[in-house]
Amino acid sequence: MLAIIQTGGKQYLVEPGQKLKIEKLPAEADKEVVFDEVLLVADEKKVSVGTPHVKGAEVTAKVVQQGRAKKVIVFHYRAKTRYHKKAGHRQPFTEVEITKINSGT
Repeated sequence: MLAIIQTGGKQYLVEPGQKLKIEKLPAEADKEVVFDEVLLVADEKKVSVGTPHVKGAEVTAKVVQQGRAKKVIVFHYRAKTRYHKKAGHRQPFTEVEITKINSGT
C-alpha cells in the first residue's frame, strides 16, 4: 500500500516500514504522529485520489528522532566593494517511520 502525504509544505510518497526525514514536528521520540493530509492512497486493487485530500484517510508514523541536518554555508559577496558575509545554517528535522496507512474506506 502506498500513500502521498503533505507535511511541512512538502509532499512525500510513503509506504509502511519506510523511514524518512521531514520538517520538524513538535513531538518527542517514540511518540506516534498522525498525518491526515493524505493526497493519494493506492493498493493492489484501487487508487483513491483526493480533491485535495482523501476523506477519512490517515497515515500513522512513529517518531524515531529529532535532529539537525549537516551545515550549509551561506556566502554573500559583492565584487569591488569589499563586501563579503559568511554564515552557516543547520535545518532541524524529524525522522519518522511509517507504521500504518488507513485508506478511510
